[in-house]
Amino acid sequence: MNQETAHVLASVRQFGIQLSATPRGARLGRLLAVEQLRTWELGTISEVAAHVVAELAANAVTHGRVPGRDFRLALTTTATTLRIEVTDTRADRLPVLGPPGGGESGRGLLLVDALADRWGVMPGPVPRKTVWAEIRLR
Repeated sequence: MNQETAHVLASVRQFGIQLSATPRGARLGRLLAVEQLRTWELGTISEVAAHVVAELAANAVTHGRVPGRDFRLALTTTATTLRIEVTDTRADRLPVLGPPGGGESGRGLLLVDALADRWGVMPGPVPRKTVWAEIRLR
């Protein structure tokens, strides 16, 4: 391993937690994410990240919930990016970006789309899917 690779690996930080697929679990996920970002001294983006975590966690609880199954929240930082991932157990229900002025479904993703630099969905492993968003660290 060369010195540059070692430096990149040393700057990667990760946090992950499994939470109940309830409104209380979604709220707890947002609070824990903000506290973790504060611990990592990334308070400057914590408000933006809190909104993204709140929307993705709420979607997991509302649209990805299967009784008795939890969802997972993961945060990963590199020198330039914060990646937020929320994994639920409803791979059959993929998120859809709602049209402006449209119904309730997809409205939260409009906020994620506006706040994050990139976002998307990774399928699997069955029965899971992961919705992720990336925010550049300035």
